[in-house]
Amino acid sequence: MTSDEMITQLQAEVKGLTSSLAATDYTNAITAAERDTGWDLPQTADLKITWLLSRAKRHLFAFLMTESAAKFKFEDINLQQRFEHYRLMIQDMDKEFKEAQEEYAFEFAGVSAYQIAGTKIDSGFSYEAQTGRETTYDKNNAVIITPNENS
Repeated sequence: MTSDEMITQLQAEVKGLTSSLAATDYTNAITAAERDTGWDLPQTADLKITWLLSRAKRHLFAFLMTESAAKFKFEDINLQQRFEHYRLMIQDMDKEFKEAQEEYAFEFAGVSAYQIAGTKIDSGFSYEAQTGRETTYDKNNAVIITPNENS
């Protein structure tokens, strides 16, 4: 998904609120979502697209909440509830994002599962049991570290 596609998707998802948002709000929300997640657009991974969209919507709601903060009454309509609803939605979205970061820690960290656990660097030398050939280093003369992507 590209930035333009995400803007189109966001406009479709926030529907009636688009009249309250400027074009730059969408760009700013996407930029903030990229900072939150550490991912950039364009993006093809479904999980990353889902959370970039979610965080962008969260920032759009924050923009609307900020605008509503100064308004208390308008033509006998109390806007305090609108402000409170935005605040509660943002709190819920932040909570869901934190839970997702814990559940999908590998994706958010940008690492494989073997990179999260501790590593072991063998001390001394290793030899093949049958031939006695030394196998401490790999072909590039680097120490073999386990676990790795092949173990």
